Amino acid sequence: MQSYSDISRRLIASIIDISVVIFLFMFLELITENVDETLFYTLFFLTIWAYFVLQESSTLKSTVGKQAVNIIVTDLNGNRISVTQATKRFILKILTVIPFFAGFLLILFTSKKQTFHDIVAKTVVFVQEDRS
Repeated sequence: MQSYSDISRRLIASIIDISVVIFLFMFLELITENVDETLFYTLFFLTIWAYFVLQESSTLKSTVGKQAVNIIVTDLNGNRISVTQATKRFILKILTVIPFFAGFLLILFTSKKQTFHDIVAKTVVFVQEDRS
């Protein structure tokens, strides 16, 4: 049986994922040295989108950070989420977690330990018991 991921695991996963995003930013900055600033930030946003959305909607069901702490993102029935759900989750995460951290605080008040972006995207985050 899987249990819902608590805030501490999700925070550690977020720190790892933010580290990966910073690395991606620095790498992208190196390879796009003479690119217009608007184009650079568009590419950066698309890179971050791909990192989160494509991994969470893949068969892995998790980003590098989530894999490190053994958690996965699923729909409410435990199935792999769609790219649309992952995109909705990603956009809502940017709007609620990054500026205010408020989206994360809902974990403390919901039975399934869901954040705002999980509730709207109809997803849950589980601790994965067995990775095999």
